[in-house]
Amino acid sequence: MKKPKSITSLVGGACATALISSNALAEGDINQANTAWILTSTALVLFMTLPGLALFYGGLVRVKNILSVLMQCFAIACMVSLLWLVAGYSLAFGEGNAWIGDLSMVFFDGVTEGAVSGGIPLSLHAMFQMTFAIITPALIVGAFAERVKFSSMLLFSGLWLFAVYIPVCHWVWAGSGWLFQKGLLDFAGGTVVHITAGVAALVAAIVVGKRHGFPTTAMPPHNMTMTVTGAGMLWVGWFGFNAGSALAADGNAAMAMLVTHISAAAGALSWMAVEWMRFRKPSALGIVTGMVAGLGTITPASGYVGPGGALIIGLSAGIVCFYMTQLVKRVWKIDDSLDVFPVHGVGGILGTILAGVFASTELGVFSGQGFASGVNSMGEQLGIQLLGVVVTFVYTALVTYVLLKLTGLFTSGLRVSKEDETMGLDLALHEEDGYKL
Repeated sequence: MKKPKSITSLVGGACATALISSNALAEGDINQANTAWILTSTALVLFMTLPGLALFYGGLVRVKNILSVLMQCFAIACMVSLLWLVAGYSLAFGEGNAWIGDLSMVFFDGVTEGAVSGGIPLSLHAMFQMTFAIITPALIVGAFAERVKFSSMLLFSGLWLFAVYIPVCHWVWAGSGWLFQKGLLDFAGGTVVHITAGVAALVAAIVVGKRHGFPTTAMPPHNMTMTVTGAGMLWVGWFGFNAGSALAADGNAAMAMLVTHISAAAGALSWMAVEWMRFRKPSALGIVTGMVAGLGTITPASGYVGPGGALIIGLSAGIVCFYMTQLVKRVWKIDDSLDVFPVHGVGGILGTILAGVFASTELGVFSGQGFASGVNSMGEQLGIQLLGVVVTFVYTALVTYVLLKLTGLFTSGLRVSKEDETMGLDLALHEEDGYKL
């Protein structure tokens, strides 16, 4: 990850974006090829949430809760978009200090049609980053699916965006962010997206408590066809997520796309193989979950590693995340309904650490693009990666716990009643049925 030469330049590397100032470049400096690619990537990342994640999650819950999950993803997309406009983008990418941005771009002040930074319109950068801010809290809802009030979900998601996502985003991707300055390698969101969402999901599952009947009552997915369809959309959309994070149409973007695909395929097959050996049958749920694990794990490393490193990362993701799902639900008895922490949280941790290994240029066919500027050894880079993981984990866990408690106070409890949970959230909260067959 190269440090920016000026605060007006956007740095390729996961939206490892330098500070945006009012000294934007002239309109004539737009790079049309880069702009076209980031426009496409922005649409792909939004496609990951709507409809990709919504359908993936929707198929995994019971039939009486399908609409509640779709509604939560849709509502988060709308709410976060407006919060990003009001102050989110400014606090994440405004000049500020090492910990948080400023309010210089409130209501997108200065984000005009002619404002350009790093060769792309400033408005496009704001929109691209908005799609990342949308999907991160949407991932969390999978942990407390089927039992949380809609009002509680909305309030918590809004508070969490400002208290967790935006500060961590600034630390890692803003030019003055303290983790960016230290040289943390996070190309497209291992810490910013996956660790924050995964850890928040784990805390939420513990605080909210188990679904009634868990773990003795079977709660199988109601529509695996819908889940596989959503998974396919996530796979395609993830190319915008990772390759788009180069913020350019260049070799870095192309390699990020290639390694993303390799890791997804490896993660899917390694999860399927382990499940096949353990339970004697491979499942559609297993192969698509392994694919998501492979995608989430390669995310922080996607701009820094080569195809060989991506293969190892993907294979590791499928195996490690599979066993973490077993540990969380079968040993710890935590009802993380849709396995957000073992897939996204653990995948983000694993990928962030392995980025510090396979970014090395001295691993033969497994070599990557090199360590961060000023970092001279694998040990030093791994130390920085571990620091980023630990700080993100601890900060997210503590703040998420506080926010959940506050949300419970303001909404008279996080959960719906037992009667409403038994009835299903579709009827209890929205007075609608998912299917009229």
